[in-house]
Parts: sequence; structure tokens; C-alpha cells
Amino acid sequence: MIYLKNREEIEIMRESALMVSRTLGIIAREIKPGVMPFDLDKLAEEYIRDNGGIPAFKGFKGGRGAPDFPATLCISINEAVVHGIPTKQPLKEGDIISVDCGVKKNGYYGDHAYTFAVGEIKPELKKLIEITKESLYIGIEQMVSGNRIGDISFAIQQHAEKNGYGVVRELVGHGLGKTMHEEPEVPNYGKRGDGPKIKEGLVLAIEPMINLGTKNIKQLNDGWTIITADGKPSAHFEHDVAVIDGKPEILSSYAFIEEALALVK
Repeated sequence: MIYLKNREEIEIMRESALMVSRTLGIIAREIKPGVMPFDLDKLAEEYIRDNGGIPAFKGFKGGRGAPDFPATLCISINEAVVHGIPTKQPLKEGDIISVDCGVKKNGYYGDHAYTFAVGEIKPELKKLIEITKESLYIGIEQMVSGNRIGDISFAIQQHAEKNGYGVVRELVGHGLGKTMHEEPEVPNYGKRGDGPKIKEGLVLAIEPMINLGTKNIKQLNDGWTIITADGKPSAHFEHDVAVIDGKPEILSSYAFIEEALALVK
């Protein structure tokens, strides 16, 4: 069942989304060669708890016998697409890392992600990040009352594939609210006019996961980390978006990240 939100609920969700945004902004200042993902995770958890939130990913139930997720952040490096577990292995110059964060506050969830460069990266990786981020916003433009989920999916797929990238099939965006994963699913590929109709009060986490090479993926033995089947890098961006007055309104923000990145350059 799809749960549509009223204005009051959307404003509460905006608070949760912006707590994630601020957390990612703090993390953005620290991402550099030599930093351990484990330490970024500790920093994020401290900030969230100190500000009245609950880390949504920590303790999240794994499927098919996998352990509960052990961290506040999913930190996915290079060929890792999503769900990477933060380690004590230092980041290296030229890496790219997707940082995904979820927060529960006042009973509602925020959940979004950003892919960062570690120091100077190859031009092909800069383009991958750029196109993945563009595909997110192109998809968001289709989140209009009367459209269908497939319109979002088609827009994302078309932009990524025309630039020669692989679009992950098995992992999707989703509805968001009092639970972190609500209906409907939001694939990053599909046909115009397919899927549930987009209505006033719908809140989605839209999240393109785009690979430099093949669209195919596999899971590591830790039960969580998803990597590209060909070992080539992947990028991931995600926003929380609500339909307000028939149009998409982004509840999360990359402004805190962009401000932080400008300061560290």
C-alpha cells in the first residue's frame, strides 16, 4: 500500500531529511586520503544522536541470514555500488566513495546519499559522478501529479545509458515515511507510463545507482556490500522528494555538502 502524506507529515520528514543532509555535510569536510571510513561512521553517529536522531541503518535487519547492519553509514568505495560497511582501511587518492545515511526523527525517516571524490580523480570518474547526479535531477523532474513511476525510471535510464553507463536493475529507490522502505519501488530503468500513478503527498527516495561498465552486480560474503560484476567503479546519488501542489519538492539538500567541499578545496 502507498501511504500519502499530509503537509504536517511532510514537514516532519523534511526535518529528518535535513538531519541527513547536515550529517553528510560534516562528513564531506573529512573525506581525504588517509582517513578511515570507520572514523567517518563514528562522527556521523555522534552527530545524529547528539541532535535527537536515531541512526536508521544501524541494526537494520539483513536478509537471507545476513547479520544486522553494523554501522550508521553505508560507505561504498570504487566498485562497491551500495551497502558498503565502513572499515579501518584508509581512503586513497583517486578513490570515489558513495556515502548513504538514514535518520529516524520524530517517527519519520530521512535517507539520502552522495558520491565523493577522494583527492584528485580520473576524468572518467568525474564524468560518471556528474552524469549520475544529473540523472537524479532529471528523474525528479518527472515526479509530477498525474505522471507514473515509470516516467521517473525511464528518464534516469535514458540519461545514464545514452552516456554509455550501466544502470543497476536489482536495487531501487522507494517510498519513505514511518518506515524506511515503503511502497512504491522506484526502479532506475523502465517505460514511460508504467507503474503506480504519482499523487499529491507522495514521498520518494529516488536514488540512481550507475556503473561505469556493466549493469550487473554481485554481493560480497559480508552479506551486505554490493559490487559491480566487472570491478569497475559505480556512483550513487539520492534525494528525498515530496509532491507538493502537484510538483516535486526536494526535502533533503546538498547545500551543506557543497559548502563543505568549497571550504576544503
